[in-house]
Amino acid sequence: MRDTSPRALVMSQAASLGDLRRDFSLSAAVAGVIAVMVSYGGPAAIIFQAAGQAGLTSAQLTSWIWAISIGSGLAGLALSLRYRAPVIIAWSTPGAALLAAGWSAYPYPEAIGAFVFAAVAITVFGATGLFGALMKRIPQAVVAAMLAGILFRFGVEVFTAMRATPLLVAPMLACYVAMKRVWPRYAIVATLFAGLVASAGLGLLDFSLVEASIARPEFTAPVFSLGALIGLGVPLFMVTMTGQNATGLGVLRTAGYQTPGGPLVVATGALSALLAPFGSHGINLAAITAAICTGPEAHGDPDRRYVAGVVCGLAYLVVGLFGATLVGLFTALPPGLIAAISGLALFGALISGLTQAMADEVRREAALVTFLVTVSGVAVFGVGSAFWGLVGGVLTNAALNARRK
Repeated sequence: MRDTSPRALVMSQAASLGDLRRDFSLSAAVAGVIAVMVSYGGPAAIIFQAAGQAGLTSAQLTSWIWAISIGSGLAGLALSLRYRAPVIIAWSTPGAALLAAGWSAYPYPEAIGAFVFAAVAITVFGATGLFGALMKRIPQAVVAAMLAGILFRFGVEVFTAMRATPLLVAPMLACYVAMKRVWPRYAIVATLFAGLVASAGLGLLDFSLVEASIARPEFTAPVFSLGALIGLGVPLFMVTMTGQNATGLGVLRTAGYQTPGGPLVVATGALSALLAPFGSHGINLAAITAAICTGPEAHGDPDRRYVAGVVCGLAYLVVGLFGATLVGLFTALPPGLIAAISGLALFGALISGLTQAMADEVRREAALVTFLVTVSGVAVFGVGSAFWGLVGGVLTNAALNARRK
C-alpha cells in the first residue's frame, strides 16, 4: 500500500489540478481565508505606522501592500502545490515592527537597498544548507514548546476579547463548542459566520471608509549605503530568519510535515529580492497563520490540508490586486471578532504543541524553559522572545542531557 503520510508526500510529485479538485474541502478553504484575515486584521496596523514614520506617499504605501501580498500569494500557492503541504507564506511582521522603529533615519531608496541586501542574504543562507542543518539540531520538544508559547497569547485573547465585547465573543464561543461536538470539521466555518452575524447585529461593522481601487506598483531603484545596510539590512535579515523562518518551519515540523526548509527559504528570499524595489521589506515562512492551516481544524486528514495553503495564496493574490481596498475590508472587522476567530482556530495547534512539548520526559524541562521564555515576550537586541526561547531550550537541554565522561 502506498504511504500517503505527510512525510511521504514531501517526496511525491506536485499536486495537480485534479488532485486539488479531489482534495478540496470547505474547512480547508476557510482556514486559508482566515489566515489572510488574521495577517491583515492586526499586523496591518504596523505597516501603516511604519509608512507614517517613513513619510511614504499613498502610492508608495499601496505599492508596498501590493508587493508583500503578491509575493506571499505566489510563493504560498506554488510551494503548497509543489510539496503538497500547507506552506503558508506571509510578510515579516517583526520586520515591519523594526521598520516602524527605525525607517525614518534613512531615505526611501536606501531602505529599498537594505531590503534587497536582506533578501539576498536570506537566499544564500537557505541555498547553502545552513538553515536546514541548524533546524535538524534543535530537539522537536523544544520546537513544539516554542510554538505553544507563541500561540498561548492567542488562546488567552479569546477570553480577553470576551471581557471587552461579551455579546460578540460569547455566541462565537458557544457556536464553536457546539459545532466541535456535532460537526467538528466545520466548527471554525460556523464560528466565523456567527461572529459576522453578531457583529452586524451589534453595529460593529463599519465599511464607510473602504474605497475600491486597483493597486499600481511603483518601482524604486535601490541605493546601497553602508549605514542603511547595517542599520536596516542586517537587523531585518536577523529578525526574519530567527523570528519567522525558523518559527514557520517549526510549525510545519510540529504538524508532521517534513518539507525541506532550504528550498522554502531560497524561494521566499529570491522572490523578496525581486519585489524589494516595489517596497516589499520581505516575505517568509509564516508561523501564526501557518498554525491555522496546518492544524486539524483545517482538515482531519493532514494530506489534504495543502488546500488551505493554496486558498491562502489565492486570497493573498486578490488582496494584492486591490491593494489597500481589501486591507480596509479586513481592518473594518471588529477587533474582538479577529481575536476570537484566530484564537479558536489555533486551539488545535496549541494542544498539539503542548502535547508534543511535554511528551518527551528527557527534554521536558528544556521544553518548559522554552515555553516560559517565549510566553514572557522578552526581547533582547531587537530579537523577539521566540528566538530566545529556542536558545534557552537548547542550552537547557545541553546542560541537562549532554553526555558525561
